Amino acid sequence: MANIRLISSSMKFHRIWAVILRYNYLFKHSLDRQVDAFYWPTVDLVLWGITSTYLASHGNNINFAVLMIISGIVLWIILWRGQYEFTVNILEDMWNKNLINMFASPLTLYEWISAFVLLGIVKASISVSYAALAAFILYKINLFVYGFKLLPFLFLLLMTGWWVGLMVGGLIVRFGGKVQNFAWSMVFLIAPFSAIYYPLAALPLWAQKIALIVPSSYIFEGARQVILTGVVDPVKIGAAIALNVLYLTLAFWFFKTSFKKVLQRGLVKLY
Repeated sequence: MANIRLISSSMKFHRIWAVILRYNYLFKHSLDRQVDAFYWPTVDLVLWGITSTYLASHGNNINFAVLMIISGIVLWIILWRGQYEFTVNILEDMWNKNLINMFASPLTLYEWISAFVLLGIVKASISVSYAALAAFILYKINLFVYGFKLLPFLFLLLMTGWWVGLMVGGLIVRFGGKVQNFAWSMVFLIAPFSAIYYPLAALPLWAQKIALIVPSSYIFEGARQVILTGVVDPVKIGAAIALNVLYLTLAFWFFKTSFKKVLQRGLVKLY
């Protein structure tokens, strides 16, 4: 395994494309992955939409409550999808004992990660477009009208998903299948502090302090401000960028270190 290359002076797009095709074929023939992409967003929209409509019917701000919950669900899908492409695809290669085959090729670690990033962008775009269309059909909420003003927040949500995915991926690579449940559960640790369906002011004081170091709290607050007022807050964007870059750097270092450590033991030790 000594010949496995972690870094290449010139990345080759055809190798990245080969990894993308490999996981895309898996997606096309895997019912559970298709369910993850389309079924669960629909279930979330229906259940939360009905719940929020019912609760709002007892108050004066029906449309406001429905808009906040539905928009939060749609935006959360982006973050979740970004981390999912890292964690579950790494697990898939472990379950199928395919990591040795992957890295017996000229594939580098950077190219492997780049494939996950591109997959996350494409699949998040598909899932969120589908969810936004479903929100319009089911609840007459049109998130498309906010156009380019929401784009920075959508990309920042993807960045948050990437560093969560790298952190969980590093744990999986380092400790193997015994921590595989983190692939689905870890991202929800930041959910209560992300202000997905409610403003930060609704949190207890101790939770608000934690939320200050969670980039997704700035993203959801900023996106909600766009939806409600049409105004983009550059301060929230700047804070989210700074935190995401910091955590992405640390997460990449952790993932790379974990991968080097497992190479010393041999990739077969993961199975």
